[in-house]
Amino acid sequence: MAADEIGSVTLNFSKGFEGRRSYSRKREEFVADFCLVSQRALTPEEYRIFRFHFLLGADWRLCTQRLKMDRGNFFHEVYRIEQKLGQIFSEVEPYALFPVEHYFETVIRESPDPSWMRVPKAA
Repeated sequence: MAADEIGSVTLNFSKGFEGRRSYSRKREEFVADFCLVSQRALTPEEYRIFRFHFLLGADWRLCTQRLKMDRGNFFHEVYRIEQKLGQIFSEVEPYALFPVEHYFETVIRESPDPSWMRVPKAA
């Protein structure tokens, strides 16, 4: 993310008779939702690993030293956290955090369009 994009404001148009507009800071809202959903979904120990490794960007060596874990257990926990949060991010209501392009849509719909979630039937 470029420095000039941080804190940028987005103008959103909504469908409807009056054609209302609203302003938002989509990147900041996404980061806040991402962090809050993660904190609520994870146990305190899982969140410590998540915070050190994913939010603060510490590599596995620093994390294992700081958290007093061996390498194998650290990576097993990381994979469990990724799986747990991936499912939660895709199922959070009313709108999922994943896929990201749908989170950052600029058009506000009157009703959600679940067409992107449909799985094509095998022939």
